[in-house]
Amino acid sequence: MKKKTSKKIQIVIVLLMIAMAAFVFLKPKAGSPMDAVALDVFAVRPETVQKRDLKHQLLMSGSIKAWEEATLYPRVEGKLLQNLLREGDSVKKNQTVSLIERDEVGAVYEPVVVPSTLTGVIGRVYLDPGANVTISTPVALVVNQERVRVAVDIPERYIGEIYKGQPATLRIDALPGKEFEARLQIISPVVDANSRAVAVEFWADNPRDILKSGMFAKVDITLAEKKNAVSIAKKSLYTENGESYVFVPASDGKTAQKKAVTVGFENTNYLEITEGLKEGDVILEFAYGLQDGSKIDMGK
Repeated sequence: MKKKTSKKIQIVIVLLMIAMAAFVFLKPKAGSPMDAVALDVFAVRPETVQKRDLKHQLLMSGSIKAWEEATLYPRVEGKLLQNLLREGDSVKKNQTVSLIERDEVGAVYEPVVVPSTLTGVIGRVYLDPGANVTISTPVALVVNQERVRVAVDIPERYIGEIYKGQPATLRIDALPGKEFEARLQIISPVVDANSRAVAVEFWADNPRDILKSGMFAKVDITLAEKKNAVSIAKKSLYTENGESYVFVPASDGKTAQKKAVTVGFENTNYLEITEGLKEGDVILEFAYGLQDGSKIDMGK
């Protein structure tokens, strides 16, 4: 029993020493920023009410396709004699892209042309001269990229918010910092039973040929928009018992004052204030535990 009691005393002494050491090392040092703020004072930051163009957007993704694409095939079997055009070359409809030599023993024929079926540029040349070809062998790909298309699947819950001509913004990972305007032009009349989504297609002009078929694109679809909305950050709004309010600094600048507001349009980050605030007003950013009449310190 004595040994057990002695061991318990030793444990208690060790715990007391640890507690004393923690108090010494964790005690706030003189001159720390917290010395200037009382424990019952909330350190808060001001936010200025601003006018913003607010958008409610749906972010989707898809692959860019050229406005027109055509894979060219030989009309006869034989060998690829010559490619007259290469990747990046401009081509007109019916212009010869490649020549095919018929492969028939004991007969000599004029080379058979492989013409382009549209006006654009050569996107791919698949074969080198000498390769055997049949009427099902692809020889080249021609694309017209003066305009591009992006197909995406919109979840059915948003069907009531989409319409032809709806604006969207394309952002391309391969082209950071650049944005491209697009418009919704095609909406499928049916909803896919498996994905519960409707297929749509956006069109975008591409006069400088920056957008390339096959690029991955993020599509920001503008579902609704409110311009010049008097707005605040969404996180600065408080809601209680169906009442929406913010905190503003009182006239003395040292206490928080509760102020009721009416909310209008909102998106992911901001919301419109239709009553209670005006442009240029100052409110307090969210602070946990802040109450009407709480002491505040907004810093310098």
